[in-house]
Amino acid sequence: VQLQASGGGLVQAGGSLRHSCAASGRTFTRDLMGWFRQPPGKEREFVASISRTGSTTYYSDAVKGRFTISRDNAKKTVYLQMNSLKIEDTAVYFCAADRNAILTAGLPYSANKENYDDWGQGTQVTVSS
Repeated sequence: VQLQASGGGLVQAGGSLRHSCAASGRTFTRDLMGWFRQPPGKEREFVASISRTGSTTYYSDAVKGRFTISRDNAKKTVYLQMNSLKIEDTAVYFCAADRNAILTAGLPYSANKENYDDWGQGTQVTVSS
């Protein structure tokens, strides 16, 4: 079971980036998927989650309206589109998979990093002024 993330980089405030996270060796369609981030010197925090079918999404208040999580089950890939980036979005971003979540898992369950079983390697996003 592996999660391979890509898409980080350096961008100016107001710009956009798109993360991808590809899963291998697993039944991806059963997994609740999430994105988390860890700002410098801080704890890892919830960004967004998406249900198995993609029909339900949740966002932290910090990114709501600017970020969009989506998934393509045929490609076993989850995405995070980040628009209107702010300096405070600077962090290492991680994708994660919960293999045991129920279909209707919502908040606060999907925002709890302890519920996720597998993690991608983390990609750096740096937003400059």
